Amino acid sequence: MGRRLFLQMVAATLLATTFIAPTLAQGQKPSAAPPAMDQTQAPEPTKPYKQVALTAPATVSDPSFAAFRGKLGEAAKRKDRGALAKLIVSKGFFWDREGGNAADKRKAGIDNLAITMGLEGKDAAGWDMLAGYGEDPTGSPSPDHPGATCAPADPGFDGKAMQAMLEATGSDIAEWGYPVSDGIEVRGRPDAKAPVTQKLGLYFVRVAPDATAEPAAGSFLRIVTPAGKYGYVAIDDIAPIGNDQLCYVKDGADWKIAGYVGIGSDQK
Repeated sequence: MGRRLFLQMVAATLLATTFIAPTLAQGQKPSAAPPAMDQTQAPEPTKPYKQVALTAPATVSDPSFAAFRGKLGEAAKRKDRGALAKLIVSKGFFWDREGGNAADKRKAGIDNLAITMGLEGKDAAGWDMLAGYGEDPTGSPSPDHPGATCAPADPGFDGKAMQAMLEATGSDIAEWGYPVSDGIEVRGRPDAKAPVTQKLGLYFVRVAPDATAEPAAGSFLRIVTPAGKYGYVAIDDIAPIGNDQLCYVKDGADWKIAGYVGIGSDQK
């Protein structure tokens, strides 16, 4: 359930928007989100394509990281600002977004994070997203902040192979996602009782949201398989790459939230 909880929140917007498009160089993040795709005007991409293999996002094996994530999730669940403040670095919080570091050096880490993730207000949605980060066991070293680990981690893949596939299909990286595990089931209809037509391996798949689907199909995502056939998978079983990331550092025996990479909240 750990990574799935986070992915459910990300994937819930896919029928109205597209995936965030990262650069193809591993470890880099997009400077800004692309304009949302009007899915009612999306092309019908039903041509076969060559698979681009991937390696699953790496998990952080340090047991103390799991304990830290538990504290983070609990603070987020209770919307406990005081408890959350204890889990953030006292100095040097960063917010990497377009234009550089957007964090206010005059403010405490908790105040910067509140702005970054939108934690202000009784019904602030940022708390749910923060809880999702707490559930995610993956992480990868930050290329810009030595010693920092950022999550969720992206999968590993061959950038040249991906570029070749994009050119061959006339598509954008924003149209592609990846299975969160090997063996994800593909069904012929957006129905959990529909027959399984195949199982996905660890390779990228093209996402083709169906704007004409009934509301009851909202828990499924339409994809195009490498054979060029439509199929449906559970919406939380396909993840985008290039998500905003929460970053951590090891402070003695404990972990702390050190910063955020991505667009973040619209409050700033």
